[in-house]
Amino acid sequence: MNVTMRRCALPVLTMLALTGGAAVAGPTVSAWDGDARGAVRLIGGGATADAPSTVAGVEIRLGDGWKTYWRYPGDSGVPPRFDFSRSVNVKSATVRYPAPHRFADGGGTSIGYKGGVIFPVAVARDDATQAATLAVEVDYAVCERLCVPKTGTATLVLPAESAAAPTAPATGAMSPATNGSSLGGLAGAVARLPRPARVGDAGDFSVRAVHREGEWPTPRLVVDVAAPAGTEVDLFAEGPTAAWALPVPNPAGSGPDGTHRFTFEVDGAPAGVDPRGATLTLTAVAGDRAIAVPVTLDP
Repeated sequence: MNVTMRRCALPVLTMLALTGGAAVAGPTVSAWDGDARGAVRLIGGGATADAPSTVAGVEIRLGDGWKTYWRYPGDSGVPPRFDFSRSVNVKSATVRYPAPHRFADGGGTSIGYKGGVIFPVAVARDDATQAATLAVEVDYAVCERLCVPKTGTATLVLPAESAAAPTAPATGAMSPATNGSSLGGLAGAVARLPRPARVGDAGDFSVRAVHREGEWPTPRLVVDVAAPAGTEVDLFAEGPTAAWALPVPNPAGSGPDGTHRFTFEVDGAPAGVDPRGATLTLTAVAGDRAIAVPVTLDP
């Protein structure tokens, strides 16, 4: 069985059916595994009317004041790791990451979530006419003043897709809560998945421009993000693999036409890797919207 953790791909379009008019089966949930600081459970969202896979969710509940991390945790922290190898009749499980937030963390900046988070999962089965058992083990960290490593497990039976009785999807808050989130929270998490975009796209929210300042080996990227007035805007940068450790972009005032400007040094490539020609992923967040934009570094 394949387990993948993706930044920006077709599963977003499949999952977005949860927030539109497509029908889905009613939600089921597993028991929580954890304590007051952090706990894990599975949510079964069911199959969409036009999707080849089931949309499920891994939910992490967090205690007041505790946080957990995005796939790239920033200057400190540990990203979550998902193991679905004990699942039955599951061909692949693709984990997606809702837009995160930045947190001041001692002398640096971390990237992640507070209050709780649901990671949508696109589940493809070996046999769609049969029930599947989705089993996950999650290694993650929860942090307040100190960080605590945790492992949570959950198991959930997903009915055969052809047997699922469709119901109208619920709509949920953008920040999933703890005990009552279920399908509404899963729909909210899907809505916060970054959508694929390109530099210079039209519209009220886009990465308008990216340019390089300075010369190699340590140039700086300048990124201008357009967003509606009054919207809180943020930007995160990732390398082509998890081995990269780019700095968290810093807000740098206003760019042309009232855009929000961010800058960061192109530093943190793995040892022996020439960053010239590499494609980075910029995740821009504006309120409850997010986009993922590929940017190739020129030589």
